[in-house]
Amino acid sequence: MRRSVWGAWAGPLVSAALLLSGCAPSEEAGNDHAAAMNGAAATDFANRMAGHEQPPPPAAKPFAVSEKTGFLEFAYAYPAQAAAVPALASKLAKEMETSKVDALKMARDDSRAAKNAGYPFRPHSLETRWTVAADTPRFLSLRSESYVYTGGAHGMTGYEAILWDKARKRETSFEATMTSAAAFAAAIHDRFCDALDKERAKKRGAPVQRGSDDFSQCIDPMKEVLVPTSSDGKLVDAVTVVIAPYSAGPYAEGSYEVVLPVDAAMRKAIKTEYQDGFAGG
Repeated sequence: MRRSVWGAWAGPLVSAALLLSGCAPSEEAGNDHAAAMNGAAATDFANRMAGHEQPPPPAAKPFAVSEKTGFLEFAYAYPAQAAAVPALASKLAKEMETSKVDALKMARDDSRAAKNAGYPFRPHSLETRWTVAADTPRFLSLRSESYVYTGGAHGMTGYEAILWDKARKRETSFEATMTSAAAFAAAIHDRFCDALDKERAKKRGAPVQRGSDDFSQCIDPMKEVLVPTSSDGKLVDAVTVVIAPYSAGPYAEGSYEVVLPVDAAMRKAIKTEYQDGFAGG
């Protein structure tokens, strides 16, 4: 079949190649480069018409930008896996630009207020870095960590997550993969509370006795950032509950991360059409 296709196109291809190469004024000195370019174009045309596979496009590269002015120290980064998906790259680029504009406006407003009040201005900071939590045949899961400082006693750290469904070629949310938020919460509640107390004990150096104060009782994991993760790049095999400072403990304890491996109860709370992307089947 390849031979018959080539035979059908051979005449036009040779003519096209001669025409293209003939366009280069090789008889004139100094046009060697132009002749080479025309020859490459003819070869590329011939290969495409013959059905030859084209070389893959250049691999996407991670993105990172860092800027520092008298008002704002700004940084934003995301990995190559996100850059390779045009919809995600566009989303993150817009988010970066919007967050930078808003942060710079706030910093300038604060600077003017400080000058008018006669006290020193402390430059602001906004740093956001996206990383890969899972890159499987079905899902690309990203998580971000952002640090914000607006001149107070200390900065704050926040988190976000993005889930890209490769099979459907669209962004979704982790909650959208659940049969219901209530069903998922019930499936992980006891394991989450026990694991959270173990993490608290590590930081506090003593077992946690659950009480009525905010930092000893269990919290609602569904109000935190849920990040699907993968250890082998094949399936989502765990969900990490990322908890910002002040939610599960005082600021000094920092953030908490509670890793919950996918079990039968968790998988059952995932919609059937998404279960092929999760372990435990």
